[in-house]
Amino acid sequence: MFDIHLKNLTKSFGSLNAVDNITFTIPRSSVTVLLGPSGCGKTTLMRMIAGLEKPTQGSIFFDEVDVTHVSTRRRNLGMVFQYPVIYRGTSVKRNLELPLLSEGLDPKVIHDRVHNVAELLGISDSLNKFVEELDNGTRQKIAVGRAIAREPKIILFDEPITNIDITAKLELKRSLKEVFGRLSQTIIYVTHDQTEAMTLADQIALMQDGVITQCAPPAEIYVKPASQFAGWFLGNPGMNFVDEKHLKSTATAVTAPSLISQSIQVGARAAEVSVLGVRAEAVNVSIKQTTGATSARVLRKSLGIGGQYLLDLDYDGLLLKARVSHTLGKEISGEVWTTIDSDDITLFDHSGAAI
Repeated sequence: MFDIHLKNLTKSFGSLNAVDNITFTIPRSSVTVLLGPSGCGKTTLMRMIAGLEKPTQGSIFFDEVDVTHVSTRRRNLGMVFQYPVIYRGTSVKRNLELPLLSEGLDPKVIHDRVHNVAELLGISDSLNKFVEELDNGTRQKIAVGRAIAREPKIILFDEPITNIDITAKLELKRSLKEVFGRLSQTIIYVTHDQTEAMTLADQIALMQDGVITQCAPPAEIYVKPASQFAGWFLGNPGMNFVDEKHLKSTATAVTAPSLISQSIQVGARAAEVSVLGVRAEAVNVSIKQTTGATSARVLRKSLGIGGQYLLDLDYDGLLLKARVSHTLGKEISGEVWTTIDSDDITLFDHSGAAI
């Protein structure tokens, strides 16, 4: 398998840098998800790794081999696209066989690979069915199987779940999670869907405006966002932000008097703090007044996925969202009392970078 090294990689379209001077390493045998909104450059970056786009400048290395100008065919990779790439009018088995037949492999090797991949993807019972008989989710599994069966060093996935219905999407996501755990290939997965990224990734490379703004394991990038953009983009809802009009600072500490009772020690950088961020689930809510708690008025509560309640809270003009359990949410009305642990607070400077 390969480590993939990107060095000062840029792709320009006229005056627009779709990918802007990225230097980044994708570890071998890992699942790296390129995550970001539409137009952030993630698909362009993947296409350069695949050899489908030529960089304007910079280099791509597979281990120590410079493949910047090597053709896609010679890069030893497989690809899965948004729409299933399959041969219609043929069986599932034939679809899995064809890429292997073109490589001139021994018939027994082909037989074993096809059946192993079918078992891995849970489509063994469909091997003799024609692809027209299958739903889009199963067709996309065939496309995944075709990429896996060739045993490439790298497999690239370009939003493979986007264009299938919700039931098939959930099933395919579960299947991919299991498959990725059993493969040894280096996997790059492109998506704008944070749930896919959090479910599938070993590491998330979060992209904005052609650059990677943060790369970290899913839990770390969620709990410790490196920027306001990361805090906002990950989470449903995104991170609460308290701007500087609600903050007070000393030479070494910051607080938000209407929200928290404690001061947050940040040393000499206190004067740089512009925004305080906190996740909805980090707002500890009680219907009883407790020591150090701050009162808030409940403007709205709504029942969310999983039975939890999402609260819209008003702290004398400072609006925040909080997430609470189903049991507690049913009891809440009118006024609540809240606390927030200092460890659950992220501070940002005027540029939006975490302090």
